[in-house]
Amino acid sequence: MASGLILGIESSCDETAAAVVERGARTLSSVVASQITMHARYGGVVPELASREHLRAIVPVVRAALAEAKIKLDDLNAIAVTSGPGLAGALLVGITYAKALAFARGLPLIAVNHLEGHIHAVLLNQRTAGQPDQDAAQLALVVSGGHTHLYLAQPIAGTWKYTLAGRTVDDAAGEAYDKVAKLLGLGYPGGPWIDALAQYGNPHAVPFAFAQIKMKLHLAGKAPRTKAATTAPIAELDPHFLFSFSGIKTAVLRYVGLHNLRPEAEARRTALFTGPDAPLRPTVEEALAMCDPITLDLIASFQRAVVGDLMKKTFAAAESLGVARVLVTGGVASNRELRARFTAEAARRGVAVSFPTLELSTDNAAMIAAAAWPKLQAGDFAAHDLSAEPSLALGGGPMQAR
Repeated sequence: MASGLILGIESSCDETAAAVVERGARTLSSVVASQITMHARYGGVVPELASREHLRAIVPVVRAALAEAKIKLDDLNAIAVTSGPGLAGALLVGITYAKALAFARGLPLIAVNHLEGHIHAVLLNQRTAGQPDQDAAQLALVVSGGHTHLYLAQPIAGTWKYTLAGRTVDDAAGEAYDKVAKLLGLGYPGGPWIDALAQYGNPHAVPFAFAQIKMKLHLAGKAPRTKAATTAPIAELDPHFLFSFSGIKTAVLRYVGLHNLRPEAEARRTALFTGPDAPLRPTVEEALAMCDPITLDLIASFQRAVVGDLMKKTFAAAESLGVARVLVTGGVASNRELRARFTAEAARRGVAVSFPTLELSTDNAAMIAAAAWPKLQAGDFAAHDLSAEPSLALGGGPMQAR
């Protein structure tokens, strides 16, 4: 195991990715085949289409990753693959191919939780910069289109332990971005478009607010159905560290109706992004020209509110749990305003905050290979009957604040 080369494979949603990482710290290759252009016309990911695209892309993507790393399959020490959470059909494409490669080459197969991969995207970035892993516990905010979770990440004897500290009770933050963008006739994914346009509006124009989350009696403390991973009952979590983004979507919808922002302007923006004559990727200037000042103020205010809620609860959890380092990762971690405000707040509080690179923020396979390195050292290998777990949870039960 001197080389410590791991091939990572990721296919949990709409990106087929493969990467080769050495000892969890040095990325030799990272190849991603994105399906954004195909799904953009539908305003979101179509699971069946995603699975078919993974089938087309998985072999050439893995070959490209090996070629870029200038290695062969025989040089590998293990193969790692995302086993969940995610879309069942999409996950199965990556798992089936990884199992076939591992069996054919006699290599150990390592199953990686997608959420753990996102956490290790930050750690991989730090290791690449020559910074060793911290010995103390860290609080990780995983925020993306499918997840908004807070985890206490603790390094223990060369491996990692994850304990749930908070989560969304309904929509993920990235999902709210996508749905608000779709409502306004912007492109998919919506997060980058809202982030790009928000800087042209007044973030204080619309006073969005998040109320304290209260448990619904009919749920009896159980988590409501969401696209996010199944976790411990919400009643066992501190309500101060719970997120909810369904309400702000409704508030945006009502604001649009009240100010008569549809349908003409929304129709023009929709035509720009998904119409038959739409460019492959519109420019920010083209999108900006389709937005009146009220719409820009709405976008800026929406982003300010969402980022503010994420920031407030994350740092409150860090203080309550006694941690001095915060990791922010996932697709939404590439948001310009989020990075700036989290960095400023961390400095104000005397807390360290780390992000992955922009390339490692969105789904990729380098993070999967990096997360697999401690498992390879510990001999934590997947069974031969490994299958997809669309609602796979990460770590143990809730962490109690102190």
